Amino acid sequence: MESLPATTRVPGPSDKHYKGDHIPLVVSRETGDIVPESHQADPLVRPDKIEATPFAKSWAHFVAGGIGGMTSAALTAPLDVLKTRLQSDFYQAQLKASRESHLGVPLNPVRAAWYHFSETGQILSSVYRQEGPRALFKGLGPNLVGVVPARSINFFTYGNGKRLIAKYFNNGQESTWVHLSAGVLAGIVTSTATNPIWMVKTRLQLDKNVAAESGGVTRRQYQNSYDCIRQIMRNEGLRGLYKGMSASYLGVAESTLQWVLYERMKTALALREEKIVQSGRQKTWWDHAVNWTGNAGAAGGAKLVAAILTYPHEVARTRLRQAPTDGTKPKYTGLVQCFKLVFKEEGMAGLYGGMTPHMLRTVPSAAIMFGMYEAIMKLLGTPS
Repeated sequence: MESLPATTRVPGPSDKHYKGDHIPLVVSRETGDIVPESHQADPLVRPDKIEATPFAKSWAHFVAGGIGGMTSAALTAPLDVLKTRLQSDFYQAQLKASRESHLGVPLNPVRAAWYHFSETGQILSSVYRQEGPRALFKGLGPNLVGVVPARSINFFTYGNGKRLIAKYFNNGQESTWVHLSAGVLAGIVTSTATNPIWMVKTRLQLDKNVAAESGGVTRRQYQNSYDCIRQIMRNEGLRGLYKGMSASYLGVAESTLQWVLYERMKTALALREEKIVQSGRQKTWWDHAVNWTGNAGAAGGAKLVAAILTYPHEVARTRLRQAPTDGTKPKYTGLVQCFKLVFKEEGMAGLYGGMTPHMLRTVPSAAIMFGMYEAIMKLLGTPS
C-alpha cells in the first residue's frame, strides 16, 4: 500500500480552485491538528488581520463628537437663542415687569411654572415677528464654530482619557471613578480651549436690535463675529475673551455628572440585553425599541438630571459675559459676586431664569448628539 505523507498542505490562495480568505496551513495527517512550528499557522502574522494600536482609531472620537455636536446645535438653535436671552438681566427685568402688570399677585409654584412655560412660547414667537426668522439663528455661526471643536475635543479627551486612566490606574477595568476622572479632564480641557468662542456667541445673541430715538434707525453694537472680537479686544483686552471662565469650570460638574450617569445607564442597558439573550426568549417590540433608542434616551435622561442640579452656573456664565449697557464698568465682576447679586435682586427664580428653554434645547440636543456619536462610532468599528 502506498504510504501517505505525515503532513499535508491545506489549499491556499495560490491554488487554482481555492476559494475563501485563508492562508496556507500545515496540517498533521494523523491528528488533523495544525503543526505549531509552522509560522504560517500563526494568524497574528497576517498583515490584513493585525489589530490597530489603541491610538490608531482615537480620531474616531474626535470626528463622531464633532458631527454629533454640529447636528444637535443646528436643530436646536432657536431654543439656544431664547435660553441666552432669558438668562440675561435685561430680559429678566422685562419679564418681571410684565408679570406684575398682568397679574399683580404672587403665583404658587405650579402656576408660576405654567406661566413661565407659556412665556417661553410667547417670547419665541415675538422674536420671530419683531426681528424676523434670522434672529432665531443669531449667533449660530460662532455657535457652530464653537460646538464642533468643543464636542470633538470633549469626546476625544473623554474617550481616550477613560481608556488610559483605566489601563494605568485601574488594571484595565472601567468604574465610576474612572468615568468621573475622565469627565473632569474632558471638561477642563474643553472649557479652556473654547471659552473665547462662547464669549463671542453670547455677546452676539444678546445684541438685540433696538430702534433709535431719531428716525427709527436700527442699531447694532456688533456687526459680525470679527467685529465683536475686535471690540472686545479693544475695550476689554485679551482677558475679556475669557470672561465667564470660572463659571465654565463650575460647569465641568454638569458635564462630568452627565458622563457618569450616561455610562451607568449604558451599563444597565447592556446588562438588560445580556439577560434577554441568556433567557432565550423572543424579543418584543419594546425590547427592539429600547435597543434602538436606549443610548439616546440615556443621554437625554442623564442631561436632564445633570442640568437641573447644576443650572445656576449657566445664568452666572451668561451674566458675566454680558456687555456693559451704558459704557460703565460691568455689573458682574466675579462668580461669587454674581451669585450673590442675582440672588439679592431676583431671588432663587433669577438663578433659574431661562431653564425651561434650556431644558427644551439641551435634553433633545444631548439625545441627538450622543445618538449620532454612538452611531458613527459603530460605523467606524470603534468601541465608544
